[in-house]
Amino acid sequence: MRFFFLTTFLLSAACASAQQPSDPAAPHPSVETVAGEARDTQDLPDKPQPAQSGPPDGAGNPNAPDAKPSDKESAAPAPQPKRILGLMPNFRAVSADTLPVPPTPKQALWIATQNSFDYSDFIFVAITSAVSEGSNNHPQLGKGVDGFAKYYWRGFVDKTDGNYLVIFVLPTIFHQDERYYAKGEGGFWKRFAYSSTRILITPNYQGHDSVNFSELLGRGMAEGISTAYYPSQTQTAGAIATKYGYALLRDAATDVFREFWPDIATHVLHRHP
Repeated sequence: MRFFFLTTFLLSAACASAQQPSDPAAPHPSVETVAGEARDTQDLPDKPQPAQSGPPDGAGNPNAPDAKPSDKESAAPAPQPKRILGLMPNFRAVSADTLPVPPTPKQALWIATQNSFDYSDFIFVAITSAVSEGSNNHPQLGKGVDGFAKYYWRGFVDKTDGNYLVIFVLPTIFHQDERYYAKGEGGFWKRFAYSSTRILITPNYQGHDSVNFSELLGRGMAEGISTAYYPSQTQTAGAIATKYGYALLRDAATDVFREFWPDIATHVLHRHP
């Protein structure tokens, strides 16, 4: 019996040793250790998100509701209209900050035609003819309705042949651009000096400033042609020189008015040019 009990005790001890871990020095994880590992896992940073490829909504987007135009855009000069006050033709004007290609002969011919046969031209010639008839500038032409008619057709020819010579014929020969390029920025005197001297200076087809032979010779040739249909008694050298100077002064004044009209319309009349 003692042998039996001794054998049973040895077998029970062997089974208990087999159920224990192979490394008796390894610590058993406690509840606190498991909780700490779970906490450390939760504290790990999230997966990094990809950076935004563009600015946030409204930043740098001109279409966003809160977007505001830059100072340069808000200060942009007003464009040149095709007509001033709905009456004066302005087909030769080019808006500031605009650089179109040089006009072809066909385009120059069309601009000259627009400036010669616009409805406003008939009104303008009627006004100048009435003034000339009332002042009796050419007594040989007479007075009244008959005299007004004689002044009228002569004034219309003056204006028309001058336009074709200055805008089409001579610019095509000299390769000059007779459109008016508005400056649109700078002080008053700087813009005034620029606009009033365009009868003397004009860009060529390469965009370089050149002596405005088209204007200077064109107006002179028109005055020379006029000697063929005005009374010879009044066609003295002094009278022709006076008419030539008046034609240049009129064109210079027109360019000045073109330059400042967008400012007058916007800041004085509070209307779109």
